[in-house]
Formats: sequence, C-alpha cells, structure tokens
Amino acid sequence: MNARLWLIILLLSVNSLGSESKRTDVAYASLLYGDEFLLGVRVLGKSIRDTRSSKDMVVLVSDGVSDYANNLLKADGWIVEKISLLENPNQVHPKRFWGVYTKLKIFNMTDYKKVVYLDADTIVVRNIEELFKCGRFCANLKHSERLNSGVMVVEPSTELFNDMVSKVKTLPSYTGGDQGFLNSYYSGFPNARVFEPNLSPEILNTRPVPEMERLSTLYNADVGLYMLANKWMVDEKELRVIHYTLGPLKPWDWWTSWLLKPVDVWQNVREQLPESLPGTRGGQNPKDGFLVNFLFLLPLCAVLFCCYRSFEKNLGYFGPCCRSSMCDHVRHLYYRIKSGGSISYSAISTSTVGSAHQLLNSSQYKMPAYLGGVSVCVCLMAAVLSLGLTLVIVPRQVTPWTGLLLMYEWLFTIFYTLFGGYLSLIYQWGKITASRAPSSFSQPESSDDDSGKGHQRQISSCDATTWFYGLGMAFLAIMAPSLPCLFGITALFLRLGLMIVGGIILTSFMTYASEHLAMKSFLKGLEERDIARNGNFCFSC
Repeated sequence: MNARLWLIILLLSVNSLGSESKRTDVAYASLLYGDEFLLGVRVLGKSIRDTRSSKDMVVLVSDGVSDYANNLLKADGWIVEKISLLENPNQVHPKRFWGVYTKLKIFNMTDYKKVVYLDADTIVVRNIEELFKCGRFCANLKHSERLNSGVMVVEPSTELFNDMVSKVKTLPSYTGGDQGFLNSYYSGFPNARVFEPNLSPEILNTRPVPEMERLSTLYNADVGLYMLANKWMVDEKELRVIHYTLGPLKPWDWWTSWLLKPVDVWQNVREQLPESLPGTRGGQNPKDGFLVNFLFLLPLCAVLFCCYRSFEKNLGYFGPCCRSSMCDHVRHLYYRIKSGGSISYSAISTSTVGSAHQLLNSSQYKMPAYLGGVSVCVCLMAAVLSLGLTLVIVPRQVTPWTGLLLMYEWLFTIFYTLFGGYLSLIYQWGKITASRAPSSFSQPESSDDDSGKGHQRQISSCDATTWFYGLGMAFLAIMAPSLPCLFGITALFLRLGLMIVGGIILTSFMTYASEHLAMKSFLKGLEERDIARNGNFCFSC
C-alpha cells in the first residue's frame, strides 16, 4: 500500500516537473485582484485556447483573490502567480481604480521574452499570436491621442519596471489610474508607427526593433465603437479582440446581454466552459447554486400558497361568480371607453357603490381628497424600491435567462407585497371611518337573498378589479423591456428609447390603477363595516 502511494506521488512530481519544463518563452497575461472578475478571466482563457494557441497563459493574482478562485484558474490551465498590490498614488481617483497600478507588474514578468496582456473584460475571437512579433511596447490608440491599456504587448525588463515605479508619484494620470500614467510615460506614443504583422522576415530584419508600435483597432475593438453605429466600424470578419469597455456594463452581468448585442459572443464562450471543478460548467458558481434555487422557489411557493388560500376561502362561490365578475368588469370598461366617458373607480357592484356613496355623502364623512395623489406616490415609490431590492437580491453573474426570470419573480413579489400592504391599510382606514358613522344602509328583504348577494358582492368587489389591474401592470412590466426584441432592434440607443416609451406607458397605467385600487379599498372598508354593524352578513377580501 505504501509503495503504491509513493508511486502516485512520484508520478505527480514528474508531471509537475514536466509541465514546468514545457513553459514557453512568450505568454498571454491577465490580472485578477478580486473574485468579481474571475469569470471574465475564465472566459478569456477559453477564448485563447479556442484559437488553438499553446502559449502560456499567466494570471497575476493579488492577495484579495480566494483560494477557490486560484484553484479554479489552475484547473482551467492558467499559470497563477501571486503578487502584492501596488497602491494607487493619486489622491483623487475612482474607487474602482484602487488597485489598477498593479497592472504595471506585467513589465516585470522577466521569465518571458514577450507578453501579450489582455484585460479580464476582453475576449479573443481569432488567433493573435502575430502580436508576439510586435515591438518593445505596443497598444491601441483611442480618441486620436490616448493609448488604451486593455490590450498591450510588452517586453518585460527589470530596469524598465523599476523606472516606472520610481515615476508613479511624479507623472500625471488623466484617468487617475494606470492608463493615464502609461500615456504620460509613453508620451510619444501617438507618433509611433502602426504594427504590420504581415511583413516578411527579410524586411523585419532590415529594420531596427521599434520602441513603440500602434496596434490596429482589430486587436482592441471596444463595444463603444459598435454602440455608435450598431455595427463594427472595422471589418467584422477580421476582428481579433473585443473589449467590453462600457463602464458598469460588463459581459458577466446578466442584464448586459439584454442591452448589447456583442455580449452574445462572450456568452457563447461562457456556455462552453468545461467543468474544471465540480459545479463550474458553463461559468456556474456552486456557491450560488443553492441561492439561485432558493430565490426561484420562494416566490413561486408564496404565490401557490396565496392561490390555495384564496380558493379555499371562496370555495363554492369562486367559479361562476368570479367569471361573471370579470366579464362584467371587462364589459363595463369596454363600453366606457367606447362611449368616451370616464371609467369608474372600480368594478364594485351597483349596490356597493350606492351604499358607500350614501355614507360618503353624509354630512359627517367624505372621501379624502388627497387619497388619489398619495396612492400614486406610494405606488411609484414601491416600484422603485422593488426594482432596487431586486437588483441587490439577484446574483449578478447568473446566465441572462436565469437573471431575467429571477428579476421578474422578485420584482412582482416585492411590489405586490408593498403596495398590497398599503391597500390593506386603506381598507382598514375605510372600516374605521364607517365605524364612526351611523348605519346608512336599508334593511334587506330577506336573509337568504341578502346572504347570496353578499357572497357575490364579495367576489365581484374584490377579485375582478384587483386581478385586472394586477395582471395589467405585470403584462406591461414584461412588455416594456421586451419591445426591442419583438421589433428586432439591436442598437443600444434605440433599445433604451423604446424601453423608455414602454416605461412611460407602464407608469401611466400604474398611476391610473393605484388611484382606483386605493379608492376601491376605501369604499369596500366603508361598506363592510356598515354591513357588519347592521348584522346582515360579514365578508372579507
């Protein structure tokens, strides 16, 4: 048994030594100083390997990265090198730039003759090994005079790195980060010649090795270019590297896929990620698996429970009464619109409205004039709060369809809980108001007839209107962001514009519905309290 164990250890040692000896003299490199960008590095590595490149892939990892992330990157084929962070010397800089000066450490990767650096938010779509022919420093020029540090080719040197570190506190940075510093350090970069990868070796041998060369946009095509014209401003078939530079719109955030068409390329590579460690296929995180299932099932169970309680409560009257109520409400709404008249506040039965208005028209009590305005404000605040809480609850790096489903589930659940609670308070307010007034309803003709009417009044005054407005808001909330997909629009600005139009329609409907539902709840509270006081029958919603 011991002999077998020693044999296994020996084989592992031989394999590790073999892998060390197979290191290439050039490498691809990336930087990771937080688990947030882990999925980006994984997809980047998969995209490089998909181009059939066998060069080393090195990721510089800071102390803030978890052991799980380190193990996963090693399983994916990355060579993990631990580094310490370089402090940002600029007193004024964006919070997300706290560790970006660490990127300068790629200039100190002296184990390699040449390094092609790629940010974690880039993806390689065609083989780029010709970049190893580039000069001592190569990058892409943006905005006519600024180099972008997302894709660079560097020739590592200890002297060069030490010189950079000695100047980080003296050279200005227009961005407050490494990119601004490199623009100051390589001040003559805008005048560098363009890198020509197809030159013959004979011509290259007759030229001195350039200090700096400018890369074509094909090697650093940021989605900002695509956004301007809804297409790439270079030959799409020749693209080498796509750079997702739009600030918070990173490709691993599920909502970005619904806004930017180029994210589809990134998501396609993500779906093909292997299961390097258990539960990591397709870019999944096993730690989030339980959370996602819990977030999916909890609202669903709550809805099923509410439906069961509602069905149990209205058993025997639910079917025919509810159908009649809904039909009456739709018919009432149709004729009101057709005749050009105003729509009544609710689909409460005629006797309910009449009796409630008798109470409201009394000399002592009336409907609060501010109820409608307050209800609209509460509804809109509930919608904004629900949206904010949902964005916090739903994990950012789930797949686009999973994120969208969880978004709608929790958005509706939180909104209907908040606004439903508000309507319950208005209902109780109506009951309290009615309890302070003398009874204003006439006596019923018979207890049996009145009981039957009461049950029907319960169904028609509660379910139809609430369901109508609730489903209406849900339908418009789904349609508003779906309009660009329905019309086949891919341009970002047109997508946002169409979503805004859908949002305005949704807001208008919510304004109308919130006022009418609040009025209905108040009237129903008035009616129920007065009926209970007369001892005819008691019902609740």
